[in-house]
Amino acid sequence: MKKIGFLISFFFLAGCAEQEVTKLDVEMFNASGDSLGNITLTEQASGVKADVNLSGLPAGEHAIHIHDKASCKAPDFKSAGDHLNPDDKEHGLLHPEGPHAGDLPNLIVEDDGKATAELMAAQVTLKEGKASLLPKEGTSIVIHDGKDDGMSQPAGDAGDRIACGEIKEK
Repeated sequence: MKKIGFLISFFFLAGCAEQEVTKLDVEMFNASGDSLGNITLTEQASGVKADVNLSGLPAGEHAIHIHDKASCKAPDFKSAGDHLNPDDKEHGLLHPEGPHAGDLPNLIVEDDGKATAELMAAQVTLKEGKASLLPKEGTSIVIHDGKDDGMSQPAGDAGDRIACGEIKEK
């Protein structure tokens, strides 16, 4: 009888365990509060894949970074904080002492304002740990007006922040 009670307790507790997040949608907004679409984050063996599906952005090449706070207060999105940088590295995918964990390749926006891309964030995870995108306070994704030059400190000389989305569990 003790074995049955133990097994029932084990399966009950196992069923109550919190599920680990492996996929998450981040809704992106411009400074006017208009939704631009979603970036879907998916845990991969090599980091986190970001599937970008946005519209309403200015055409051209734009920096996109993961920031260390889940706050997107318009119009300047400064509330998103700095780039996610748990290892205290230099900024830039081209920098020999970088990059920040939150540095991503530039995003190309077509003439019609649409951007679809698959980007990899190799130094982050949706799991627990110092490089998690889901600490208690969350993180965010920010798109800048200009492109990231891959070297300049602290943010690649990318210009103003023009879009933001909070990364946190629903």
